[in-house]
Amino acid sequence: MTDSEAQRHTDFGFEEVPWEEKRDRVRGVFDSVAQRYDVMNDLMSGGLHRLWKHYALARTGLRPGGSALDVAGGSGDLALGLAAQVGERGRVVLSDINYRMLERGYRRMVDEGVAPRVRCVLADAERLPFPDRSFDCVTIGFGLRNVTDKGAALAAMHRVLRPGGRLLVLEFSRPADAIGPIYDVYSFRVLPLLGKLIANDAESYRYLAESIRMHPDQDTLAGMMRDAGLEDVRFHNLTGGIVALHIGFRY
Repeated sequence: MTDSEAQRHTDFGFEEVPWEEKRDRVRGVFDSVAQRYDVMNDLMSGGLHRLWKHYALARTGLRPGGSALDVAGGSGDLALGLAAQVGERGRVVLSDINYRMLERGYRRMVDEGVAPRVRCVLADAERLPFPDRSFDCVTIGFGLRNVTDKGAALAAMHRVLRPGGRLLVLEFSRPADAIGPIYDVYSFRVLPLLGKLIANDAESYRYLAESIRMHPDQDTLAGMMRDAGLEDVRFHNLTGGIVALHIGFRY
C-alpha cells in the first residue's frame, strides 16, 4: 500500500471507506454469497443474465485456437463459453481475486470436462499476473464495479491484449429514465429480501445493489476505457440500459 492509497477513500456501495479497505470488504461479500451465487443470479435477473452473457460471447471475435482471459470470472459462465469458442487447441484463463468464487469456477470446469484447457488463477484485476500481449480477448462480466481502482484494472486488461484483440466489459449500468423508479424499488427492496430469504444475507445484496448505482454510467465508462489505451470503444445497451456491454480494441 502506498502513502497516497492510505490517504484516499472510495465507495463501498453508498458508504465511503479507506481505499485499502474496499478490497477486503468486497472479498467478504463474495465469501458470503459464493455458495448461492448462481442460484441468486437466476432469481435476481429472472434468468436474463444468461442472455446478457450470450450476447457478450457472440461478440468476442474468437476463433478455434485462440486465447482468452475472463477476469473476475467467478463461477465461470463466460469462461465456459470462451472455452467452447477456442476449442481443443485454444487457451482460456479464468481469474478471480476471491478464492471461494474461483474454487466454484474450478469445480464447474471439472464437471464440464474443460478443466485441462481452462486454467484457474487467483488474481487481482488491477495487477494481472500475465505477460504483455497474451490474449486475443479479455472479458469481465459484472466484476468491474467491485474493483477499487477501475482505471488500473482497465489498463491491466489492455496491457495483456494482443494487437487486434478486444476487451468486453459486461456490467450493470444506467437504465432509461422510464424504468428508473421501478428498477429502484426492485434493487433496494426486492434484492435484499431475496438475499435474506435465499442466502440468509440481506446486507451483501444491499451492497451489490448500491454498487450498481455507484458504477460509472455508459459514457463515463467508455471514456475510462479510452483513457486506458483502448480504441474504437463502443457500448450496447441491454434491457433498457440496465446492463451495457462495452467493447474496446487494442490496435
